[in-house]
Amino acid sequence: MIPAAFDYAAPSTVDEAVRVLAEAGEDAKVLAGGQSLLPVLRMRLAAPTKIIDLGRIAELRGVRDEGDVLAIGAMTTHHDVQRDSLIAEHAALLAKATATVADPQVRHRGTFGGAIAHADPAGDLLAPALALDAEMVIAGADGRRTVPAAEFFQDFFTTALAPEEILVEIRVPKYTGWHAHYEKFNRVAQAWSIVAVAAAVRVEDGTIAEARVGLTNMAATPVRATAVEQALVGQPATPESVRSAAAHAAEGTSPTVDANADIEYRQELAKVLTGRAISAAVAG
Repeated sequence: MIPAAFDYAAPSTVDEAVRVLAEAGEDAKVLAGGQSLLPVLRMRLAAPTKIIDLGRIAELRGVRDEGDVLAIGAMTTHHDVQRDSLIAEHAALLAKATATVADPQVRHRGTFGGAIAHADPAGDLLAPALALDAEMVIAGADGRRTVPAAEFFQDFFTTALAPEEILVEIRVPKYTGWHAHYEKFNRVAQAWSIVAVAAAVRVEDGTIAEARVGLTNMAATPVRATAVEQALVGQPATPESVRSAAAHAAEGTSPTVDANADIEYRQELAKVLTGRAISAAVAG
């Protein structure tokens, strides 16, 4: 199907993009990598009056080392995130999760910020961002503001972004020396997660000193498995400790029912995948 007619703009700076978006009104759409928006346009599930393409804004691409944090430009592709040496060293969980996103073609076109802003609860980058206490830098007519991941994701496909605002970058604290793993379950290769678990741990002398665990597709937004984290810290990095902690994975979740799974199936799956993710992370 052919999309409905729309006007098109390709600003070269963030300030210009914000201005064009404000002038276009609430019926405008922002185009990042286009992997979510273009199919919607082709099926005419959306008919924006104007498309604002962020592809020409150079400052929105790349990963920067800013001391205690990494700043990831919103237009940085999945491919670049997956292969960036700074992310591999300081935020390995993001690289591992990004490697599971769709296929190489999508990873070359899709963007890290686009996936975050789209806020699909089955998307594979939301839970890692939440688990790592990422912060989202948002630009609007009144300047820039920073929103923690725990407040950014608000509901199905809903974030703290106002209609006239643009996600500029994602700031992630450094987890140097941590081990991480992303365990994803889907029925066919390259599909959305039915359930997935993002786990990062820091082990000292055989004991789990710190842990971060996030759950994908276990609620309308990504879920931080705090009960699992609390059960892990201070415990020996053994299969028994991991199994005991993973039993808490479904606490505080409210998974949806769809053609892939019901609530009980997803909750049990979350426990199994959490055990696998943490075990793999502990093993390094």
